[in-house]
Amino acid sequence: MTIQLATSTVLTVIQTTGFFAPIAFILFHMIRQFLFLPVAVVCIAGGILFGAQLGSVYSIIGLTGSSITFYFVTKLFPKLLDRLMKMKGKWLGTYTNFSFIQIMILRMIPFINFSLISLCILDKAKTFGRYTKLSFLTHIPSTLLFTFLGASIQTLPPVVLIGIVIGLFILIYYFREKQVLIKWNDFFIREKA
Repeated sequence: MTIQLATSTVLTVIQTTGFFAPIAFILFHMIRQFLFLPVAVVCIAGGILFGAQLGSVYSIIGLTGSSITFYFVTKLFPKLLDRLMKMKGKWLGTYTNFSFIQIMILRMIPFINFSLISLCILDKAKTFGRYTKLSFLTHIPSTLLFTFLGASIQTLPPVVLIGIVIGLFILIYYFREKQVLIKWNDFFIREKA
């Protein structure tokens, strides 16, 4: 599904709700993760439907709601959280911890998995309040980027888009945490006899 087709589908669904369009849009953000739609598509649609300012506000609320939904789903289904942690360990490494700025930058890369980034925030913030605050703050730059620049991002040449993504990855490396804490028992793993 192309970005234009996905965006037009989202626009059609939201426009049919009339007066309740903002609420439907926020709820659509919350179920978007189960429909496997990219965040960028829904944010672009919000900018087209409600304008850049209101579209950004509704997207930030919806994405924060989506993160809160992820939090409660992982608490209700601990086996799912274990599977996600194993996936994170496989893809990113067991001891990889992203800094706040790295997480913000990762949110701006459209093809990075939303749930994986939420999992990184969950690792960083041990309480629900801190998790919600970090989720809210990390959604602001990506939402503004996708909502305000959404239309122009689609028309940029692929070389420029690749350059932007490479630049974001360089920033992720630059803002990494410079130290890794490894538990004593994990460092000195005893061999089973």
